[in-house]
Amino acid sequence: MIEDQPGVGKTTLANVLARLLGLSLQRIQFTSDLLPADILGVSVYKRETESFSFHPGPIFSQVVLADEVNRATPRGQSALLEAMEEQQVTIEGETRALPEPFFVIATQNPSNQIGTFPLPESQLDRFMMCLQLGYPDNKAERELLKSRDRRELLAETVEVITATDLRVAQSPAKAIYVAEPLLEYLLHHLSKNGGWWWLRH
Repeated sequence: MIEDQPGVGKTTLANVLARLLGLSLQRIQFTSDLLPADILGVSVYKRETESFSFHPGPIFSQVVLADEVNRATPRGQSALLEAMEEQQVTIEGETRALPEPFFVIATQNPSNQIGTFPLPESQLDRFMMCLQLGYPDNKAERELLKSRDRRELLAETVEVITATDLRVAQSPAKAIYVAEPLLEYLLHHLSKNGGWWWLRH
């Protein structure tokens, strides 16, 4: 989760990350009229075959950018819950697996802005961390003004790892040993600081 004021580069950061990792990216612009079917996909009736054909939604991507996620109503936000927890979605009674690797990068506007909805605890729990970018300092902002257009720079970004290499790198993580004192420290920190939100600090 990346939360901050509009215009500080949240979407650009997500795009660069996907390109560097060599992963497919789908951007979903969350709005108040967004429906779960707009995210998950829908079955369309084909008259020539007299059957329904499933058209997958943007959730079927290795990296999903949920842009301004708190602008959608709770109904629209709910489409991410199963995907983020179980890396699958259930549509019309059928469970469909999502690509591997799969993860969601969400951007969020400040909750005091007009047209935002609070994210439920069940959804916040599915994010590993929350980052706040903040405004750049004068030196960095001057460099931004002097540099080339960010869309040109983004187009020149090349991957530094493939999706296959990333999966190989992820596989040993399950075998890492974590000592009991460290687990106790984490549990104490999480309960004291309100769950995953302590990671923002």
